[in-house]
Amino acid sequence: MRIGTFGSSLLAVSLLLTGCGTGTDNQAQADVSSTDVRWSDEAINQLRQALADRAAHGLDQMDFGLDSGTDGSDSARLTQVALAYAGALARGATDPAKLHEIYTVARPSPDLQQALTQALNEDRLGEWLASLAPQDASYRKLSQTYLALRRQAGGRPSDIPAASEPLKPGESDPRVPAIARQLAASGYLEDAGGTDTRYSPALAEAVRRMQSDYGIADDGVIGADALEILNLSDADRARAIAVNMERLRWLERSPPSTRIDVNTAAAQLSYWRNGKLADVRRVIVGAPDTETPILGSPIYRLVANPTWTVPRSIEENELADKSADYLRRNNMAREDGWIVQQSGPENSLGLVKFDMKNEHAIYLHDTPAKALFDEVQRQRSHGCVRVQDALGFAEMLARDQGVTAEWRKARETGEETFVPLPKEIPVRLLYQTVIFDDAGEPVVRDDPYGWNNAVAAALGFGAGSDRRVRSDQRDVGP
Repeated sequence: MRIGTFGSSLLAVSLLLTGCGTGTDNQAQADVSSTDVRWSDEAINQLRQALADRAAHGLDQMDFGLDSGTDGSDSARLTQVALAYAGALARGATDPAKLHEIYTVARPSPDLQQALTQALNEDRLGEWLASLAPQDASYRKLSQTYLALRRQAGGRPSDIPAASEPLKPGESDPRVPAIARQLAASGYLEDAGGTDTRYSPALAEAVRRMQSDYGIADDGVIGADALEILNLSDADRARAIAVNMERLRWLERSPPSTRIDVNTAAAQLSYWRNGKLADVRRVIVGAPDTETPILGSPIYRLVANPTWTVPRSIEENELADKSADYLRRNNMAREDGWIVQQSGPENSLGLVKFDMKNEHAIYLHDTPAKALFDEVQRQRSHGCVRVQDALGFAEMLARDQGVTAEWRKARETGEETFVPLPKEIPVRLLYQTVIFDDAGEPVVRDDPYGWNNAVAAALGFGAGSDRRVRSDQRDVGP
């Protein structure tokens, strides 16, 4: 098992959690009548076994409140506990709408009360509970990895132990292969390079890029600060994986077969066509203080040669002191009290906008700032999602939708032109800080928005590493 690490950042928050010691958002379903529910000794044993095995879902830090002495005479209590645990598996132990300012991605909504009654009547409670969590290979792999990490947590030294002197470029050190593996896992190095113990120029350049992203001296010297970014304990890894299993439980088990998923934590877009992964590309997403929200919102049209109406927040915070000459040079002018940037290749939206239906003014678009796609940490925008080779992506969507001719004609006008899509394409803006490498192994990456902490706290975990990517490198664009 190989677990790549990347500094995970966690901000302290306080949560007020309610409900029979579970901390779940399923209390409304747990407070139900037990009139039609009959608990046999076998069903009670199956419930106890399911709860004993809850570490397989990263829920072992939560107490679902089943007392050792509870028997079939307390059917109301048994029903309450069963529904609370079933809800945690079926749709998450926490409510993402309470943990995030914006959360509009569709969640599962099964009728757990009816299903519980049926499972008890058919004497298959354990089987039913086991069916509620995601059944895909990714979730199973996270579960296996979590269990392995929990078994060894606290018993293994850091992958890259500290030394009395910092490691400098050109030196040799037995820790270099481990450093290279961690840098490759976190995206800073193309090839881990085997067993070479020399701290090479290529490796030093990767370290400098990492140091720059985290706001420490980018000198390529590996001292305490760099090691803190590279190293996570087994407990930190397990915590991140438990959080990401919870985020998977928030999601529909059968999402639309054609859709676009954007992982804002990894700044990567995946386009699914008819149930198969058709395209993966890099994106630029919101910086840590102007985060891209977690929302579900469809693309309903392509906009060729878009204009950009500058939001008030950007106008007031970043353009307030700009001269009239700056506005002219950037093809900007006031229209009806707003600053509007006209169409063109230097427009902040580039040459195509993917219009989405939501009240938060979030959408996908092109950008003239192509160099940012080469960065590892691509949380650089004001919240919208910039797509790598956006024109190529727009051509792909237009072809799939049968509107290629209309799209090309719109582009040729040189003016803002709208091309409706015959069928809206669902988009999910998600946040997953654990990704999978080419071998299918989970890699723990950075938590750029610090959003893991609230979920981890609700699941009963303590604080983790607090090293975070810095947020001061972005341009004026949305």
